Amino acid sequence: MRLQFSVALICATVSLFAIAGAEDPYRFFNWNVTYGDIFPLGVRQTGILINGQFPGPDIHSVTNDNLIINVFNNLDVPFLLSWNGIQNRRNSYEDGVYGTTCPIPPGKNFTYILQVKDQIGSFYYFPSLDFHKAAGGFGGIRILSRPRIPVPFPDPDGDYTVLIGDWYKSNHTALKAQLDGGNKLPFPDGILINGRGPGGASFNVEQGKTYRLRISNVGLQNSLNFRIQNHRLKLVEVEGTHTLQTTYSSIDLHVGQSMSVLFTADQPAKGYYIVVSSRFTTPVLTSTATLRYSNSAGPVSGPIPGGPTIEIDWSLNQARSIRKNLTASGPRPNPQGSYHYGLINTTRTIILANSAGQVNGKQRYGVNSVSFVPADTPLKLADYFKIGGVYRIGSISDRPTGGGLYLDTSVMNTDYRAFIEIVFQNNEDIVQSWHLDGYNFFLVGMDGGQWTPASRNGYNLRDAVSRCTTQVYPKSWTAIYVALDNVGMWNLRSENWARRYLGQQFYLRVFTTSTSLRDEYPIPKNALLCGRASGRRTRPI
Repeated sequence: MRLQFSVALICATVSLFAIAGAEDPYRFFNWNVTYGDIFPLGVRQTGILINGQFPGPDIHSVTNDNLIINVFNNLDVPFLLSWNGIQNRRNSYEDGVYGTTCPIPPGKNFTYILQVKDQIGSFYYFPSLDFHKAAGGFGGIRILSRPRIPVPFPDPDGDYTVLIGDWYKSNHTALKAQLDGGNKLPFPDGILINGRGPGGASFNVEQGKTYRLRISNVGLQNSLNFRIQNHRLKLVEVEGTHTLQTTYSSIDLHVGQSMSVLFTADQPAKGYYIVVSSRFTTPVLTSTATLRYSNSAGPVSGPIPGGPTIEIDWSLNQARSIRKNLTASGPRPNPQGSYHYGLINTTRTIILANSAGQVNGKQRYGVNSVSFVPADTPLKLADYFKIGGVYRIGSISDRPTGGGLYLDTSVMNTDYRAFIEIVFQNNEDIVQSWHLDGYNFFLVGMDGGQWTPASRNGYNLRDAVSRCTTQVYPKSWTAIYVALDNVGMWNLRSENWARRYLGQQFYLRVFTTSTSLRDEYPIPKNALLCGRASGRRTRPI
């Protein structure tokens, strides 16, 4: 095993020097993925552990760091990790979803070679195959600014990762079997905070000091509200963008979203509830953790503070209040507002409508009437090796068709360096959450009803927040602008994991005929090959 790791590491390092350059630091991680017993809601379950941990270990990094993550798959099934919010610039081969990356076979390892190029902020990783996400295997990612780059708030006295999400008592294999059988999932059994059920997690603070919480909703389907008893939350960062520092009593995070808040331990010294509750559900799920002052004079007391429940307008207005801090530096010293996205003409409008229905008597979900089915070969490898018949360009329309659901391996072609508008139209009565790998986008508008060209009159063309995951409220629309500056095959998906598993996703192919390394890196030398790419060669060592 050690020899295998050394060989993989050497190959990875040689490859990385060819790609990233030696001037940026390297951080090495050696992860062992196993099953293990967990009891987050008081019953025994089979969890997915990384180095024996549930949730998995945090990744700490700095802008432009090179991350060498050697993953040993000791499960009895293939496994992949993906990196929610890490853009993998010019390198979609490392994205860790089945459309780009061959799974790691049982008993084998694979070394991911990532660079957090020109990024800061709070993100997370998760297992992307099957329904593994319902068993764990996720953890936090933080990317700090380089020392010379100013941050628009003083260094906090502490910095915590907070992973929240809905959870089932059933094993992930049972949940997958329900979906494979053509059924919907039942209502979740509870909510976890850092892998623990109600009252299980705690955070220690000192009176008068200020702390940063990096919160990610790593759950399967529910929007969640986060609050701390008697404390105010100052939003400072959303998925790599410094925001206007607005203060809230509580804040909504939709599935797949990440953000950072600051709070000051300015209350009498005792214990306080940290509360996470589901939004737009009946019944409302609630879980708690404890905020514990170091000089505490007493335990947590009083009723658990209530939060918003089914109010759409409250959440919509809060979402609209989240704006970019135009004068703050991002990963580079220039202000975030120096890119004037509102002055750029869009070259294409894509309208995406989600839907649910039956195909061959089984529950499916789709986008523009197409319910995605994985091909027998990762799409990116089919592109690289020019393997025909794996997918069809244009297998999904860029407008809703109005027809019934059908199955296909949906890929939408787009042009490198185009500047496009994407509208998510949600005609269903539940909140949707959408994520685009490889990119941040400008969240320019959201409102109720049907989107029309006249809706552009209400767009925010000045300080819209830039992020990678957005919600779409029931019977509503959300519009984004995207600068397609990252060549590759990128997953655009529902973050509701049952919907994604049953087809509510597709791949955005950002294509150029250029073969320059300035546009896209070559296939990694250590890339796993599977499907119709099996037996081929990556490139000379």
